[in-house]
Amino acid sequence: MENTPRIKGIIFDYGGTIDSRGVHWSEIIWDGYQAAGIGIDKAQFRDAYVYAERELARTRHILPHHNFLDLLRIKMRLELEWLAREEIMQPDTDGHLGEAVARYCYNAARECVEEARPVLEALCSRYPMVLVSNFYGNVEAVLTDFDLRRYFKAIIESAVMGVRKPDPAIFALGVDALGMKPGEVLVVGDSLRKDILPAESLGCRVAWIKGKGWTPDEDAATHPSVIKKLSDLLDVAF
Repeated sequence: MENTPRIKGIIFDYGGTIDSRGVHWSEIIWDGYQAAGIGIDKAQFRDAYVYAERELARTRHILPHHNFLDLLRIKMRLELEWLAREEIMQPDTDGHLGEAVARYCYNAARECVEEARPVLEALCSRYPMVLVSNFYGNVEAVLTDFDLRRYFKAIIESAVMGVRKPDPAIFALGVDALGMKPGEVLVVGDSLRKDILPAESLGCRVAWIKGKGWTPDEDAATHPSVIKKLSDLLDVAF
């Protein structure tokens, strides 16, 4: 332990880490479906979720100025249109259901962000921080809307940089932005495969905020760096 360099900077993931307590975003959206009274089963929902994610990767629906509510409205439109085409549910012709789910998810994200804010404030007062995120090209707008941009000296976003997690190169860009050695940097994320293992492969310190994942294998996975909530970082970093 004496040879372990002290933490000098922090890299944060965004989606799932700061805005959902480590819970995979499909679970938050599924809760939104339930709250809106959309009567489909979870397997059908997951198919719609995967379709929308692939469509967003294929076609640029989300633009740099879109905040998180805008993003959610677009995602819900794509999911519900797919469900209607597959004759799983009636078309959401007036957009009422999509808006209800989007609002539910946006409010859930804002609640998590406000819960995380004191931790970000405390860490930011002591360490330079960089955000490294797989996102749609609009993470700056999302951060600005939630008043989070001020905590990060740089933003490394997959859609802008042309490299995506789990490629360790995206974390290397974050380390470079901090101007530090990997062993001096703590990487905080919600995904073992996309955040923790690639960052660890560079020699970074890691903290995995683990919530409900996408698969049973993810839920069963373990790692020494697991934290239960973001506030646990204050014990790791101070």
